[in-house]
Amino acid sequence: MKQKVVIIGTGHGGIQAASSLREEGFEGEIVLISDEKEMPYQKPPLSKGFLQDKQTEDAILFRSVNFYQNNNIDLRLGAKVCKIEPNNCQISLENGEIISYNFLIIATGTSNRKLIIDGKLVENVYFLRNLVDAKNIQQKLKESQNIVVIGGGFIGLELAALSIEKGKNVTVIEAQSRLMERVLPAIVSNVFYETHQQNGVRILLQTAIENITTNEVILKNGENIKADLILAGIGVIPETSLASEAGIACENGVLVNEFQQTNFSNIYAIGDCANHFNAFANKNLRLESVQNAVDQAKVAVNHILGKPQPYHTVPWFWTNQYHLKLQMAGINSDYDETHFRGDIEGQKFSVFYYKNQKLVAVDSLNRPADHLAARKLIQNGISPTFEQVADLALKFGELCC
Repeated sequence: MKQKVVIIGTGHGGIQAASSLREEGFEGEIVLISDEKEMPYQKPPLSKGFLQDKQTEDAILFRSVNFYQNNNIDLRLGAKVCKIEPNNCQISLENGEIISYNFLIIATGTSNRKLIIDGKLVENVYFLRNLVDAKNIQQKLKESQNIVVIGGGFIGLELAALSIEKGKNVTVIEAQSRLMERVLPAIVSNVFYETHQQNGVRILLQTAIENITTNEVILKNGENIKADLILAGIGVIPETSLASEAGIACENGVLVNEFQQTNFSNIYAIGDCANHFNAFANKNLRLESVQNAVDQAKVAVNHILGKPQPYHTVPWFWTNQYHLKLQMAGINSDYDETHFRGDIEGQKFSVFYYKNQKLVAVDSLNRPADHLAARKLIQNGISPTFEQVADLALKFGELCC
């Protein structure tokens, strides 16, 4: 009797899981479920190529319709899962259909953190999470001149940059003392601050919002900012309601082991919604990145197919804003020393983070070769000396061999 794998979610993790199952020779049924009506597409380009009018909707699709048909993948679009029953090995759809499974992969991702002021949900704010959101923002950008962006993280700043490039007046409001303060040191975030200002963005740091009306953002300091369009990027929360209601262990995401298994051995969680122990961070965390979702999908599939390979990959992330390309390898949340490589004034440098003289992370700004080398160094547990980091003549590839 052939087995059946059901996958909830069609982001990078879900699509990779379905593809890997077929690539690895799985001959059973694959049911791939999305609550969106659009063909599965890549989300990172939404805040980059798509809203910059550099990529069309077709260009950001993962695969053509023929791919799913040719690989006998039962793609269910516009289908919402309302219940998981682990003891019965089945899920229920909102339309009443019940689908059984031998293995279930949860790839539900995250949802946007909503903007709440004085306990009330603010309605007239646009968030970017999916293609529908992107199309709505695309249309509103055409009609608007004064843009207010709430949140100085990756998404907020990418939206600010593309709005400036479209000739808009842009104000960024950030509650913290620096841009991207949670993930970057001052020397890097200051480069982004200065670049956004040079391009015409007004940045308000350590600024609180009193109220939002139809066409104004009212600050607690009394200032009123005219706004034809208000965009928000204030973080995300993992989509765990289905798992939690089913008795699947959750804590800041769905808890998984090194093979992406939950507390039910035939149920897996991957990607942004999965909370795993990360050896490179030495703690449990969720990783919101394409690389993580793809790699965890492969780990889950290999385990299902009886070829267990624990998840052990250096995390990496990136953002593009104007001419700035920031690539991050490792987790820089716990370090005691930093060392620099490259030209800080020329905005082409890398920050190397060390903990007890061990390399734990590298942030590379406009130095892609450093980033590629850093991933290999951290993966292999190789820590260049501080002198080697400063030596621009040194090729890190020689250390990786």
